[in-house]
Amino acid sequence: MLTKKEGEETVKLAREIIEKYTLREKLPNLENYTDVFDEKRGVFVTIHTHPGHNLRGCIGIPEPIMPLKNAIMEAAISATHDPRFPPLKENELGNIIIEVTILTKPELVKVNKPQEYLEKIKIGRDGLIAEQGFYRGLLLPQVPVEQGWNVEEFLSHTCWKAGLPFDAWFDKNTKIYKFEGQIFTEVKPKNGIVEKKLNEHSC
Repeated sequence: MLTKKEGEETVKLAREIIEKYTLREKLPNLENYTDVFDEKRGVFVTIHTHPGHNLRGCIGIPEPIMPLKNAIMEAAISATHDPRFPPLKENELGNIIIEVTILTKPELVKVNKPQEYLEKIKIGRDGLIAEQGFYRGLLLPQVPVEQGWNVEEFLSHTCWKAGLPFDAWFDKNTKIYKFEGQIFTEVKPKNGIVEKKLNEHSC
């Protein structure tokens, strides 16, 4: 777990990278960060519009394959040109909220029958990855909370995100992984950073 100060630094770094990349300025130096930034972590950087809070970009590195600071760099740059949206423009920088989600290592959810997923996955705590062959999709822990989904709906939408049928989680060839996330976000553009606590509940 990151401290509040370390979490604030992840958001400040993501904001600086996004602004400098969009303005075509020299990217920040990644030296002189605390040891936690050298640990290999999965991370997602999300951009929302303000005040509308509409998704503007969300890209991440699900697996802990590189140091946190490098993962933030790659995810932040990629989020500015998320293929689902037009590239981020200079005149938008003052009207966006930056959110960083640091992930735990994905863990395979082992079940004997699909119904057991409903007991092993918790809304407000777990994010999910659905995988079958070359198909793979991920949804962060905050998504089902924001959408009001139960566990079954969360599983179905994760499969859909992977390009699979909604009911692919019933297929024994589909692997479901879960992970947790620590979320830090700006309250307003460039102003105030808090750790977001999701409302945990069982569905």
